[in-house]
Amino acid sequence: MTPHPIAYLALPRHLALLAGLALFSGIIVRIMISIGVPDHPDPRKAHSKTTPKSGGVGIVAAFLLGFVLLYLYGRVSRIAEPYFLGVIAAACLIAIVAFLDDLYDFPFIVKLAAQLLAAAAAVGAGLTARRFAIPYVGTIDLGIAGPALTMGWIVFVTNAMNFIDGMNGLAAGTALVACLFLSFIAALHGSFFVYTASLLLAGGLIGFLPFNYPQARIFMGDVGSQFCGFMLALLGIAATHYETTPLSFLIVPLLLCGVLFDVSFTLLRRLLNGENIARPHRSHLYQIAARAGMDPRLVAALYWGFALIGGLTSLAFIAAPSPAKPFIIFAPLIPLLAWLVIVLVRARRARLTDWSS
Repeated sequence: MTPHPIAYLALPRHLALLAGLALFSGIIVRIMISIGVPDHPDPRKAHSKTTPKSGGVGIVAAFLLGFVLLYLYGRVSRIAEPYFLGVIAAACLIAIVAFLDDLYDFPFIVKLAAQLLAAAAAVGAGLTARRFAIPYVGTIDLGIAGPALTMGWIVFVTNAMNFIDGMNGLAAGTALVACLFLSFIAALHGSFFVYTASLLLAGGLIGFLPFNYPQARIFMGDVGSQFCGFMLALLGIAATHYETTPLSFLIVPLLLCGVLFDVSFTLLRRLLNGENIARPHRSHLYQIAARAGMDPRLVAALYWGFALIGGLTSLAFIAAPSPAKPFIIFAPLIPLLAWLVIVLVRARRARLTDWSS
């Protein structure tokens, strides 16, 4: 694979931007620690003492600052203006509502309505899936189902990242690995907007993560987790057909394979058990592992590893000939199923029979 010139063109300038945004994010996070939006312990949470939340404000602020600079001065990294402004409008909307949720703890139905509204804003600006390429089958035109499927994808990933943000560093570290891989893949293929936007989000996450892992001085809050999930979902759509070199839609699902596997398994298990899926709980795989005695720092690092595996699988998927692609995309299932077995065994040994508590 011959790297696109963007893979090395202006790299020092982009690294300087990454460092500057990380520093800016860190400053905002430090301010948020001082002013504090307290997150009090309760039986469904992992922490035992009151800790500030909404540290994700630093991630959002750094990303939006970079986006404004990109809009004002970027040329090679810009997609068509309606799409660009649609991303900004949707990002601001989800960030504002998620921050208000941190302050006032909205009911789930209110959160869902806000997420649907933000997703509709992005789709209304034209950011929607139009076709899906399946090996051995070909390209399927989604037609009028495209907008609805796009909104469903965005809302699911937004909530998946929110659900997974229950352990120090897990969501932020996973999102950071995903952003770095997505940026690298986009750079190799000349997807300029996705390359730059992924770097901007990575910069915000780099500034936040030292305050959250291995010990948490502050939590992401919904403003951070929902924003990261929302933007990664949007970038997955943008990468498919809004630039000169479209990327596969499967890249972002592969990068978030650990998150999506955990959330999908947990939702399915709870539905089959007749549980209320909107009710707070502590039965995600990562939570069960910690309750069964596994070091939370190790659990978080394992989910970073799943994102790493997803990134390497993405590179292999892109480089592989078409007949091999269907086999490659399922490669991450091997470590994920092994993880499921490990959690089940540890839960049984720890006598955790009531997962819903």
